[in-house]
Amino acid sequence: MSTAAVQTKTQTLDAGGLYYRDLNERLLELVNEGAETVEILNVNGQRYLGTNLQRPVRLIVHGIPGNDLGAFMDGPQITVLGSAQDGCGNTMNSGSIIIHGSAGDILGHSMRGGTILVKGNVGYRVGIHMKEYETVRPAIVIGGTAQHFLGEYMSGGVLVVLGLNLDSDELHPTHFLGTGMHGGVIFMRGRVDASYLGKEVGQEKMDDADNWLLQRLVQEYADTFKVDSEGIFSVPFIKLVPRTKRPYGQLYAY
Repeated sequence: MSTAAVQTKTQTLDAGGLYYRDLNERLLELVNEGAETVEILNVNGQRYLGTNLQRPVRLIVHGIPGNDLGAFMDGPQITVLGSAQDGCGNTMNSGSIIIHGSAGDILGHSMRGGTILVKGNVGYRVGIHMKEYETVRPAIVIGGTAQHFLGEYMSGGVLVVLGLNLDSDELHPTHFLGTGMHGGVIFMRGRVDASYLGKEVGQEKMDDADNWLLQRLVQEYADTFKVDSEGIFSVPFIKLVPRTKRPYGQLYAY
């Protein structure tokens, strides 16, 4: 393979001053032309980056992307070298989103597959309507803390909240945790006030399968962000699951 052919596999795209539609059109052109890695520079709130991409391209985002980063995507790996706004991974099918800062609200909304890793904190209603099908099980790992309604209406998938920014005696600030949850599982590291849980959620003892899953996801987080996984496991986790698969069944019964 010639040097010129190798160089075309990695492209640089300057987002400075570009309207989000123009930026996404140019990104799609580069991917369709065969780019395997695209570094996007000077991103400043442009929306829908990586939306509906359906091949294993790698995007490296410099700056702060706008809403719906990676929505509906199927295969790419997106790395954000900073923070991100709302709706990252909205209804994504596969691939990964790695955020080296914090992220906004409704991260992973209706996520159906793939992995999202966030080094810092996240906003409200993260993991809302997450789902899974057969062996396809999406996962979100959050290094910091989450705001209220984490895991709302979850029907599948895995949420892990590490709380690495909390003191040893500090409670997670998340209220209404798992409200309406009817599938999936949430692992919280550290202290959670039982009064903060949604009434549809209960605590369950972890088994070997849970420990294996948690070890795998935490190790992926630790490897990605260069932190000590043993230190993470020095603090115990709790497992939260739905009490029923039909939490509101009686509301609609005649």
